[in-house]
Amino acid sequence: MNYWHKRFLAENYVYGKEANAFLTEFHHKLGITGKALAIAEGEGRNAVYLAEQGMDVTAWDYAQSGLDKTNALANERGVEVATKLVDLNEAAWGKEEWDEIICVFGHFPLELRTKTLTSIEEAVKPGGYFLTEVYSHYQLPYKSGGPPNIDLLYRPEEFLTTFADWRIVHFFTGEVTRHEGELHNGLSHVIQFVGQKPFA
Repeated sequence: MNYWHKRFLAENYVYGKEANAFLTEFHHKLGITGKALAIAEGEGRNAVYLAEQGMDVTAWDYAQSGLDKTNALANERGVEVATKLVDLNEAAWGKEEWDEIICVFGHFPLELRTKTLTSIEEAVKPGGYFLTEVYSHYQLPYKSGGPPNIDLLYRPEEFLTTFADWRIVHFFTGEVTRHEGELHNGLSHVIQFVGQKPFA
């Protein structure tokens, strides 16, 4: 039984039921439609939000307990989310399949991060978007959320290199305040990236 499966067995939603503030702002601003993939989606708050906006949503996570809570939240909100138990080390991403991919506070070792970002670059359709908010490598002293291991935290160049050919709609690294359930609370240091894949 992996760590996240144990964590999400709690009856309450440890990151809350409301979508991440950055995601709601930029998804609304861009008016994205079509197929969305939410990776490392946890208990489903962001996937359910996208479904409420009319997206055809698939959520991937490595914790079955998180996917079960995703389904429960979707039922509660009257929407549908396709859930799939996925180890990102072995994920079958496909090519140019998604209109939108999101990753909200999905943290992985460097090798898997690199593989995941490269796979996202390939899996988004031309004209589609990747939206992400994650903790930066400056986050450790803030103690307001995220892994207590600098090797699992992101650096800006990871996005700017992988998505060098994309149109950058929004890029930010710095302080934000987040109150998301029990585990994300207070002033934090994040990286936000919104990119659009070129049409040609």
